[in-house]
Amino acid sequence: MSKKTLASEAVVSPARIGRSAGAALGILALALGALQSVVEPALPLLQRELGVSPAEGALIGNALLVTGAVVTPVAGKLGDRYGGKRVLVRLMAVVAAGGLLAALAPNLPVLLLGQVLQGVMVGALPLSFILVRKHLTAGQSQVAMGLVVALFTGGGMVGTLIAGPLAEGLSWHWMFALPTIAIVVTTSFVARLMPHDPPIRSDHGIDWPGVVLLSGTLLAFMLGLVTVTRDGGLPPLAVGALVVAVAALATGWVAVERRAASPMVDLRMLAKPAVWRSCVLTLVITITSGMVLLLLPQLFAVSADGYGFGAGTTDIGLFLLPGAVAGAVSDSVGGIAARRFGPYAVVVGGGVVTAATVIALASLHTEAWQLVLAKVLTAFAAGAATTALLAGTATVVETKDTGIATGLLVVTRVIGVALGVQVGGAILAAGADPMTGRPAEAAFATGFTVAGLVAALSLLVVRIKGKEAHA
Repeated sequence: MSKKTLASEAVVSPARIGRSAGAALGILALALGALQSVVEPALPLLQRELGVSPAEGALIGNALLVTGAVVTPVAGKLGDRYGGKRVLVRLMAVVAAGGLLAALAPNLPVLLLGQVLQGVMVGALPLSFILVRKHLTAGQSQVAMGLVVALFTGGGMVGTLIAGPLAEGLSWHWMFALPTIAIVVTTSFVARLMPHDPPIRSDHGIDWPGVVLLSGTLLAFMLGLVTVTRDGGLPPLAVGALVVAVAALATGWVAVERRAASPMVDLRMLAKPAVWRSCVLTLVITITSGMVLLLLPQLFAVSADGYGFGAGTTDIGLFLLPGAVAGAVSDSVGGIAARRFGPYAVVVGGGVVTAATVIALASLHTEAWQLVLAKVLTAFAAGAATTALLAGTATVVETKDTGIATGLLVVTRVIGVALGVQVGGAILAAGADPMTGRPAEAAFATGFTVAGLVAALSLLVVRIKGKEAHA
């Protein structure tokens, strides 16, 4: 055997990924989680600084989510084809460019562009999984994957905490700049320390038409929600044209996916009852989560001389932190609960808790602790329910279809949150005082009521499923 062959085998040997490379990958996940989460507590401040409405402000967080929904199913395929390390480094270059744009953004359009580019960070998780799976043993890779996810979640907590001090002590530009600097530094260490992974040959290309059409559908829909509620809304003909455009893009995407040799999303999987029910339930649950995600920071920020609390970005971050911790804990609890009680039992429990909590907020929102408790309960319930659905679906489909089925649920989860955020922003914008631009208290009550009713839909879906099973 030649020296060259031996060297090649050493590169792909599990022993080649050392603690330094693993630490660099973990710190990168931490920095990415921080960059992703700085917007939530700072959203009211960004709206004031940029002079935009809640509906327009909702786009700041949604731009990242929409990109993430599109990149998630594609990143893994790119990593398998061209090598996980190679694709990860290039995606991080795009994230760094987006972070730099956001840090220097003088207005909303530039900030949105930066968020769109930052959204490719969601692809870092499947690429990290590819790397640890190829370079570690099965047992070690499971531990490493769990650590990467935990650090990404922990980074979200860090971002929630640092957003306020950076925005108020320096400027809001720095809350994008510092995590971006950390990403650049840690990516350089990953590129230097992580061994190369060989690409896998494939007979099928990437479904780029599907990527473009799904991106267009999501962007058109989100932008439509903003323009419909802005400046008195759009004329009926314009609204009709927008609906037609979204429907045409969605129809084109479905047609392309059904004919693609290697589709971005295998829609045939949706024909399986266990999968489509899980997707519907995940969508319903995450729409509620997205609405709460938008409404609570806005209510915390409303001036204390009215019905709000006048909280600054730092205070909002502290108020939201217990909910972030609850959401992180729920991810581990959801899988255990699904195995013991079944995923639909977990969904029913989560639906009851979420619906009751959010509807109660429509009238009980005069004390900060009420909002903090509501965030904890809804974050835990939604996290446990969606994780239970993910775990339950992965066990009922064939092994070869696990990736496709769970990928559908991940995409649905991201779309649901994005849709909920935008709906919440639209409700606040529609209920804003034309003189001050501040949402009326009734707008928040309406938003919480709608979110609670949407959460209750999960109970109806489970009930229908139960009747079908009994029949």
